[in-house]
Amino acid sequence: MKATTLQISLLTIAISLGFISQTFGQEILPFPPVPSASTAGITIEESTHKKREVPNHLPEDAPNIVIILLDDIAPGQASTFGGEFNSPTLSKIASEGIAYNRFHSTAMCSPTRAALLTGRNHHHVGSGQITEYSNDWDGYAGVIPQSSATVAKVLKYYGYSTAAFGKWHNTPAVETSEVGPFERWPTGYGFEHFYGFLAGDASQYEPTLYENTTLVPESHIHQEGYHLSEDLADQAIGWVRKHKALEPNKPFFMYWASGAVHGPHHVAKEWADKYKGKFDDGWDEYRKRVYERAKKMGWIPQNAKLTPRPESMEAWEDIPEDERAFQTRLMEVYAGFAEHVDAQVGRVIDEIDNLGYKENTLVFYIWGDNGASSEGQGGTIAELLAQNGIKTTTKQQMAALDKIGGLDELGGPKVENMQHAAWAWAGSTPYKGTKLVAAYFGGTRQPLAIRWPKSIKPDNTPRPQFHHVNDIVPTIYDILDIENPRIVDGVEQMEFDGVSMKYSFDDPQAEGQKHTQYFSIHASRSIYKDGWVASAFGPRTPWVQGLPDFSAWDPMTEKWELYNIEEDWSQANNLAKKNPEKLEEMKNVFLMEATKNNVLPIGGAFWSTAALHPEDAPSSPLTEWEFAGPITRIPEGNIAPRFASVSNQMDFNVTVPENANGVLVAVGAFAGGVTLFVKDGYVNYEYNYFLMNRTKIAATEKLPEGDVDIQVISKLENGPASALNITIKANGKTIAEGKVPNSIASTISYNDGFDIGEDLGSPVSEAYYDNAPFEFNGKINGVKIKYLD
Repeated sequence: MKATTLQISLLTIAISLGFISQTFGQEILPFPPVPSASTAGITIEESTHKKREVPNHLPEDAPNIVIILLDDIAPGQASTFGGEFNSPTLSKIASEGIAYNRFHSTAMCSPTRAALLTGRNHHHVGSGQITEYSNDWDGYAGVIPQSSATVAKVLKYYGYSTAAFGKWHNTPAVETSEVGPFERWPTGYGFEHFYGFLAGDASQYEPTLYENTTLVPESHIHQEGYHLSEDLADQAIGWVRKHKALEPNKPFFMYWASGAVHGPHHVAKEWADKYKGKFDDGWDEYRKRVYERAKKMGWIPQNAKLTPRPESMEAWEDIPEDERAFQTRLMEVYAGFAEHVDAQVGRVIDEIDNLGYKENTLVFYIWGDNGASSEGQGGTIAELLAQNGIKTTTKQQMAALDKIGGLDELGGPKVENMQHAAWAWAGSTPYKGTKLVAAYFGGTRQPLAIRWPKSIKPDNTPRPQFHHVNDIVPTIYDILDIENPRIVDGVEQMEFDGVSMKYSFDDPQAEGQKHTQYFSIHASRSIYKDGWVASAFGPRTPWVQGLPDFSAWDPMTEKWELYNIEEDWSQANNLAKKNPEKLEEMKNVFLMEATKNNVLPIGGAFWSTAALHPEDAPSSPLTEWEFAGPITRIPEGNIAPRFASVSNQMDFNVTVPENANGVLVAVGAFAGGVTLFVKDGYVNYEYNYFLMNRTKIAATEKLPEGDVDIQVISKLENGPASALNITIKANGKTIAEGKVPNSIASTISYNDGFDIGEDLGSPVSEAYYDNAPFEFNGKINGVKIKYLD
């Protein structure tokens, strides 16, 4: 029964007055302060001193808890379970504990993380979409509500030290600059320490990082041999060592969520070279090998069927011979990236073990927040081509790559490469689908390994119970014998949508206790209930270039499929025509779950924002900005002005020295961005269209020395993504004009921010690549930017 406001108020008053025993603390957090046990007199001599005893709200043997979450990786890729990406750390955790072969995610980044950290369904906590495309519908608002306290906040109140490392992606996009607000940053959600990035992905070489709420200095990152995954491991190791030294009597909770292996796929050449030649026979053969191996290992049942390649996806034999080296190298880099991050997880786990924590540390290693990504589509050197709906050919990709060094550049800092979508599909063996497809297990089924030597005996029998990321928090609370609190920080809490998995720890044959679970991402959707799954693919095929015709899609007439997954492990046998009554029953269950969890309206995610209500997209309310001087690392798109995709006017007042050089303004990276800079006294404008072409516009005369007003006018010819006409003036005189043939429709970089006065992170232009950050050697007195009608 839910408490009334009056009941809550009376209860709070009672606790504050000491009328209710400490045991009631499980229902209301934070726990009330413990009053002094001393008796005060007028003087010290007349007073009685007794040290207060602060109760321990946890079991004496409460375990440390570690959640490891990888990004954009599929069940048929880990060598632990039959894949061909070396995963020794995952194998170590699984062999020393247990593993689940029917554990599931939501099929997308932010939604999975929100469900994982709260124990609730993703739409139920406003996270039906990634934060960058949140909108006005409750299920897609992009804000985890206070009525759904995270596991970190609850454990912190119970006495745990809490820390998060890596990718966050659960803060509203308009709140991710260093000026906050910070209530919805990791530190506002219960993590006492955070080191990582807030966006959906990051360059592994030049990321924008925060420690708690402060930008990590560029000097820490711009070092020879720097790699983000290694940095995250270093930071986690440093933190747990400090915990051991300074808080040895407290348990800790660590959430280590690497950005790997989300695009861009960045890893040193020696890691990619480990896989040289291993994928030369293509994705179709890879899939067959992994299928047979997974069956032989007992990871999937002997009667599991290998589902066919979709008609909309290329066969390996259809790839021209002169393009195959490009496609296989993309896969080699991806595999090396995956092995590398598993090795970093190994460093963290080894340190925990070496510090003596192994026996009583509960480790959850989740192999992916969704399936492998098919957003690389035909294989790409610039991942945001797909996000902007830009169509290219493999020949164009290869030609652009040749201009900057060829195949050896893949995996390096100059590109933001991702593998061909068919490699993602192959990685989902034996299932259909990839990331963003919530209709099929290829988008949602993630291997999970759990190790807890003190309480879980090693058992190599896969746990086949149907479970979901929203079950992790209820499992933790069950282990600790604590309740889902009724009130946290004065806010009444939602009930859990997840259930505890503890019942299955000791019994692989235990009857599953999760009876119903819906899935919905981008209107690709499905419903599980007691061994049956019904699904609808949705309007978009993520591996097909371009965006679909939304007007041709109707969720009310879309065809659904039906599967009995107790008999059909991989959704290979569609029973919709044979059992229409069951299908209707399942569709009704989906509708009930969708209504209850704020999934409605169907299509209320990206499609609503992009196609119907672009005004809902998170963005700065400003249309004019005034900067008093240089400024750096402002998140592009949602906070900074969008001068790559919107008609705008920029006015600079600068003091120009003799032999002027340096960046005036830049946004994006070498793999895609826009920059305005001065070289040897001449103003230069460059629009880097994701490496496919670079439009360069140079002034015909030098800037005069002294105070100069520079104006840049950018006008779209025919709305979003059309040609962009550029005019550059100095002291009112036109000094350069040109046309960018195509502009972007959305975001030019998730990772690299907006800079005035230098180009931090990845340099946009090859003209100053070796001199980055190419700080302006004059003085920028002020900059005004405004959007034009």
